[in-house]
Amino acid sequence: MARTTRISRAENISFNEKLHRFNWPLFALMCLVLILSIISLYSAGTPVCGPDSGPCEGFGGWRPYALSQAAKMGFGFVLFFIAAFTNIKTWIKNSYLIYFIGLALVIMVTFVGHTGMGAQRWLNLGFFHIQPSEFIKIALVVALARYFAWQNSIDLSKFKNYLLPVAMLVLPLGLIVMQPDLGTAVSLGLITIGFFWIVGAHKKWFVIASILTVLAAPAIWFGGLHDYQRERVITFIDPDRDPSGAGYQINQSKIAFGSGGIVGKGYLAGTQSHLSFLPENQTDFIFAMFGEELGFIGTFVLLLIYSIIIGMLFWFAKTSKNRFGQLLCFGFMLNFFVYYFINIAMVLGLMPTVGVPLPLMSFGGSSLLSLMFGFGLVQNAHINKDQQLSAKGS
Repeated sequence: MARTTRISRAENISFNEKLHRFNWPLFALMCLVLILSIISLYSAGTPVCGPDSGPCEGFGGWRPYALSQAAKMGFGFVLFFIAAFTNIKTWIKNSYLIYFIGLALVIMVTFVGHTGMGAQRWLNLGFFHIQPSEFIKIALVVALARYFAWQNSIDLSKFKNYLLPVAMLVLPLGLIVMQPDLGTAVSLGLITIGFFWIVGAHKKWFVIASILTVLAAPAIWFGGLHDYQRERVITFIDPDRDPSGAGYQINQSKIAFGSGGIVGKGYLAGTQSHLSFLPENQTDFIFAMFGEELGFIGTFVLLLIYSIIIGMLFWFAKTSKNRFGQLLCFGFMLNFFVYYFINIAMVLGLMPTVGVPLPLMSFGGSSLLSLMFGFGLVQNAHINKDQQLSAKGS
């Protein structure tokens, strides 16, 4: 039966009261990571060379990454504040619409997507390329939070009530695998599994899903993965098998990260990253460059900031008095954790190389904008944590 949303009477919160309830420490931590991103992307840039600036010496420059990313952050802050201060009822009522817009963009990539680096993952808007698979992560979290927010324990015990959430996952997942984008596909799967666990799905469903995954593994390996994806898995198992070919990225990443030592080589003084040994040091492997320049101490501080953010998102979820806010915060926490866990594990050689950016740090607009929008949504949930929101099936 179709469900319609009816929000209970709740206090009218003035803008000043919203500012008072706004969590400034989380906002400050988000901004701190963004500043570290600009610092790192400046290091990954190219110094200005020309008759007026003299010969090229040293490393670093605002172009082509730092200045562009700063502009995207400006737009990201607009999305952040819209998400944070819009009436939460608006997000609840339009949660499925947000999902279908995200799904429509993923579908569009299949037909009119822009191809780059061997994959068809982007939509060319002329002045900007967007990667819809990044936005569908947030859209899926919002839709699942809406769906499960008013499910009771009896609903959660019935298999049929999981069919729609599974469909919400499978539809974009299949399209994203075809692009191909294995990293995002894995992320979506982990986020959804974590969501099912949070809402209290029976353990037998996880056991059945695990068995089916094992049985399907041969078909996935031989029919679902591209040659280069299988090569990455084999290289993960045996990194020294092809050190100058498939194993080049991860070996150079380990060398760069390990050479940083305790205090690092110094800002703008990295060699592996600046002498073109470390590929994609502005995106997937920015953590390796960060570690080379700032060492164990720098990376420890960054991981500490990420851990505090995760802890605060968990606290947001636990202190929310309405189920939608709880699930929205938990879902975004899962999303953020999966982002940084996979990226760092990949950089350190603890899992195969996949294209997952380091959250708020890596160069790229789609990931940045979707995450800043998500941070705005959880701020909104925190601002409205004491409101009693309800829905009634019809």
